[in-house]
Formats: sequence, C-alpha cells, structure tokens
Amino acid sequence: MAAGAMSVRRRTLRRMLAEMRIQGLGVIDDATLELDPGLTVLTGETGAGKTMVVTGLSLLGGGRAEASRVSEGARRAVVEGRFLARAQALALAEEVGADVDDGELIAVRTVSADGRSRAHLGGRSVPVGVLGRLAEASLAVHGQNDQLRLLRPADQRALLDRYAGDAVAAPLQAYRAVRAEWQKVCAELVERRDGARRLAQEADLLRHGLAEIEAVAPRPAEDRELVEQARRLAAADDLREAATGARVALAGADDAAAAMDAPGAAGLVGEARHRLAGSEDPELAALDARLGEALAVLDDVAAELTGYLDRLDADPERLAAVLSRQAELRALTRKYAADTDGVLAWADEARARLQNLDTSDEALAALAARRDELAVELAGHAAAITAARTAAASRLAAETTAELAGLAMRDAVLAVGVAPRTASPEAVEAGEAIVVDGTPLVAGGSGTDEVELRLTPHAGSAPQPLHKGASGGELSRVMLALEVALAGADPVPTMVFDEVDAGIGGRAGVEIGRRLARLATSHQVIVVTHLAQVAAYADRHLVVHKAGAGGVTRSSVRTLGQEDRVVELARMLAGLDETSSGRAHAEELLATADGDKRAARSAPKGRGRTRRAS
Repeated sequence: MAAGAMSVRRRTLRRMLAEMRIQGLGVIDDATLELDPGLTVLTGETGAGKTMVVTGLSLLGGGRAEASRVSEGARRAVVEGRFLARAQALALAEEVGADVDDGELIAVRTVSADGRSRAHLGGRSVPVGVLGRLAEASLAVHGQNDQLRLLRPADQRALLDRYAGDAVAAPLQAYRAVRAEWQKVCAELVERRDGARRLAQEADLLRHGLAEIEAVAPRPAEDRELVEQARRLAAADDLREAATGARVALAGADDAAAAMDAPGAAGLVGEARHRLAGSEDPELAALDARLGEALAVLDDVAAELTGYLDRLDADPERLAAVLSRQAELRALTRKYAADTDGVLAWADEARARLQNLDTSDEALAALAARRDELAVELAGHAAAITAARTAAASRLAAETTAELAGLAMRDAVLAVGVAPRTASPEAVEAGEAIVVDGTPLVAGGSGTDEVELRLTPHAGSAPQPLHKGASGGELSRVMLALEVALAGADPVPTMVFDEVDAGIGGRAGVEIGRRLARLATSHQVIVVTHLAQVAAYADRHLVVHKAGAGGVTRSSVRTLGQEDRVVELARMLAGLDETSSGRAHAEELLATADGDKRAARSAPKGRGRTRRAS
C-alpha cells in the first residue's frame, strides 16, 4: 500500500498538464479534460471532434491560429491549460511577470472568429511565442505529420542527437563555436584576396583622411569652445559696457566725488545699516542682520564683475586666430562628421578598419594560417561528434529493433546509418569544407555527418530508406518504437500521440497499448486512438461524444468509469456494445491491460522500458 502511494506521488509530480478546457473550438462547445499523470486516452466516433483536442493542445503550444477552427456562430475559441510549474516554466513565468498560483501556471489561447489571436500566461498578456517556449519544455505532440517529418534527413539526425544527449551536445556546441570563427576567417581571406585592388583603394582613402585629421589635430568639443570664444571676442566692447555699468550700480563710481553724488547699491545698503545700528529696538536689530547678508552678496557680485572685466579680451589678433581655427575644423566636419567629436570617432574607426585592410603577403599568410589552425580544431570536434553519433546509432538501432519485434514486426530491423558528407577540394579552399582523416567533408551547422534511418521490414528484404521501405502502418510503429527508445533521453514531460496507431489493428494494437503504458511510467502520455486494444491500457479514459440538434453537431468530453469503459471498448471493437460477446471481449482486454500495467509499474528501474547507455 505504501509503495503504491509512493508511485502515485511520483507520477503526480511528473505530470505537467493537469487540466485543459476547450470552448468554441470546432464541434466542441465547452469541455474540460482532467488528465492523468500516466496514460490518458481519448476515443469517440469518427467526426466527434477528437482532433479538436489535439488542435487545442497545439494552440496552447503557440501553434498557428485559424479562424476556421472557431465553432459556427461562436465569437471566439478559447483553450485554457493548467500546467505544473516546473523549473523551466517558473523561470519563464518570472521573465514575463506571470503569476504562479500554488505551483501551477495557467496558459490561455484565444482565437476570434476573424482570426485574431491572443495569449495569456499566469494572468499576463504575452506574445504567442511565449506559449511556444512553454510548450518546448512541456509538450511533444506526435501525429501523422510527425511521421512525415521522420522521413527527412535533418529530422533523423536531430532524433539521433536527442537520443545521444550530452555525448553529442557537448562537442557539437564546441564545434559550432569554432565553426563560426572559421567561417569568418575564411570569408575575410576570400574577401582580401578577391578584392585586393578595391581594398587598397579604400586603404588609401582612409590614410588620406587620417593624415588630414592628424594635421589639424582637433580636440574633443573644440568646435563648441571656439564658438563661445569668438562670440565673446566679437562682442567684447558691448560686454565690457554691460559689466562696467553693473559694477558701478553695485559698488559706485571709482571717482570719489562721483561716488558721493551717486553711491552704489552696496553703499546704500551700508547707509541703511548705519541708521539701524543706533536703534535698540530688537526688531530693527534683526533687520540689520539681514541687511548684512545682502551686503555680503552685493560685495561678492561686484568682485566677480571686476574679475570678469580683467579677463575680458578685446584682442583683434586673438579673434582672427579663433576664426582661422574654426575654418580648419569646418573643413574636417564637411568631410567626415557633423562636429569635432564625430571627426575623432571617424578617425578611430578608420584606424581599426585599416588594420583589417592589410592585403600584404604577410597578412594573407597569417590569415591563411589561422584558417588552417581553426580547420584542424574544427575537424577534431567533428570527429568527436561522428564517434558519439556512431556509438549512439548502434544502441538506438538495437533498442528500436527490439521494440519493433513486439509490435508485430518480428523480423524487422532498423538500421541507423552515420556517413560522412564528402566535399570537393574546391569547397575546402572556398571555406565550405574541412579535411577529416584525409577526406574533405562538408562542414555543416550540425557537423559533417549524414544520418539515415533504413528499415528491413521482413526477412529476405533489402534495407531501404524509411520513405521507400515503410508503409503507413509500419511507419507509425517505427515512430512509436523510436519514442519508447528515446523516453529516457527526452526531457519533455508530456507526450501527445494523435492516432499513432493509424493502419494498425489486432495483435499489433495490443503491443502498441503496452508500449504506451510503459512510456507512461516515465512520462505523462495523452493518446487519441481508434483502437480498443490501445484504449484498454488507459489510466484515464475520456470519450468525445457527439450529438445533433437542429442540424448542428456538437460534442462534449466526459470521463468514463469502469462500466462505461467496457461499453465503449465493446463499441470500438465492432459496434457490439449491447451484446454479451462484445462486453466479454472488452472485459478480457481490460483485464489483460491491467495485468500488463501492474507488471510494468512493479518492474525494477531499467526493466520494462529502455535505458540509454551512457
């Protein structure tokens, strides 16, 4: 009992998406989906709206919004998800200012009938891309389009890298950093060699400009200083008259007789103090102190005016020198920048540019040596990536092949090939390739490898690329087998499968159900299925039920109890929900599934599901 409770707690902590509500989306008016931490299965008749659930998950993940998805007559469609706020989600919430309520984060996506879309996270309006970032760390939706993507070489390489984990990620990160510098050096070397004449002309122009600037030798902000000096020198007489009049008004005339007839403001204030000084009245004594303060200010201003007059220069020769210097600076600002600060900045940039315009043989040789040095370093990282991919490819192939044996493809073999992408010597010289172990290889953004998944569907057949050797049903099983093998390497906690069992039935359906249930011991799994054999393995079974009224079809979602599950499984098997044989078959399926799930959950860690080698 205690062990079971512990298992439930672990699975509850693992769950990322706890609940989803859909309103006005397709044929669904209003439905709330309570999702199990383990395996949640959605079933329903064709056209009932099961796909709308996956569409809702896609919208929550920042997917494309289409007005055609809004229910007929509805103003908008709303999808709301309640997520468990794990570390990455908490960091995202803090970044955008979203509120986290008791460890949970609410995401909402709204699509109006005119196609406009809005997104909210934790009560805060956010760009749709924020929900996309939340989904990257939370949801992985797998549908028939994903099966098509599985046929693309780039996606096959990404899948292998995902499986390999840090063994590829670490050297790949180092490879990309070195590759960026290597590409820059290669491009610069080609530019210098091919554009030597043009670069030489540019260098001559830069040197000429620097020579002009250095001959004038402007100082920072010198042009503004000269404007002020010229203004003062040109208006020296007017400035002297104004300053002299102000000083006389404050201190009186220099001539004693004139000062007696017309004393300045300071003298008048002094006279006022003299008259107050003979009084014993406290109020007048207070006024005397204030007049003392005023007199001190007047004396200070008068002294500063005297100093200003002493400094005021009316030298015509000095004015001529200032005007000449202004003319020199204007010659520079007409060519290089709007002011002397800009001219000095241009000079700094020109010197830096000249350092990169060295087209001498020595400079080219140094650049070529740096390119070769980086190419060797890059080749080392590429070789490490190839080795890690090759080792991971053999493990992934073996684990996936073992999974296929249990999916009614007993003799099938999946091979994961890692091959070099060869390049011409000309490509090496042009900076598009590197030499690894004596072979020129294309240095792509993800290394020098091509990755290809090849399937041998049955004994005696030749291995073929997936797009040639796998039928639709086989491709579904290959994808599921790969996902089971990748389970230990995939950090995304919630995985969604949309009719991954298309084209499959019978015994293979039971095996798919077993594997989805096994995957649900490490991930939250949501499956849309048409197979009773898969639905029997659900920890929570949701059914999408459609009803028509007035010529309009509307759907709802409800959670099935044990008795209702028997009825639904019987319907899915052959429409035999009202017969004893159909119910017996459904009950047998449920009993088998329950036994398999108990065995999977009680298995020691590492058994009953794949493990990734370190």
